[in-house]
Amino acid sequence: MGYIEELRKKVGNQPLLLVGVAVGVINENREILLQKRRDGVWGVPGGFVELEESTEEAGRREVLEETGLEVGRMDLVHVFSGKEYFVKLPNGDEFYPVTIAYITNEITGGVLKPDGEESLEVKYFGIEELPEGLSPMIKNFIKKFLVK
Repeated sequence: MGYIEELRKKVGNQPLLLVGVAVGVINENREILLQKRRDGVWGVPGGFVELEESTEEAGRREVLEETGLEVGRMDLVHVFSGKEYFVKLPNGDEFYPVTIAYITNEITGGVLKPDGEESLEVKYFGIEELPEGLSPMIKNFIKKFLVK
């Protein structure tokens, strides 16, 4: 059981402040890797940081788990936080994420494949060909840091 699950046992559904990562993986064609999550929303690989884990370690772990790819150097591009990112899950859990966004074009290994748990589909998209149903935070990420 992970850190968040253990914390939820103690505090129930009340709002938490949670640290997460989002990683924009860019290929040699300047396309961004997106994953279609179980809820049908497209986003970049990412997730919450576990205890004793750096944000960079969490980013690499999440990319590998969700896409099958290993990445090298990641560059910090922005921190997303604030009330506009508040989340209330169907089970009643509430949280305010602090999402640390990275970008990388250093793909060091692995084979592109969805994990079937969190990622139903993984695919590279050109900046002008982004899919419908893109996460609002990821839209902001792309607008601020990828569109020139």
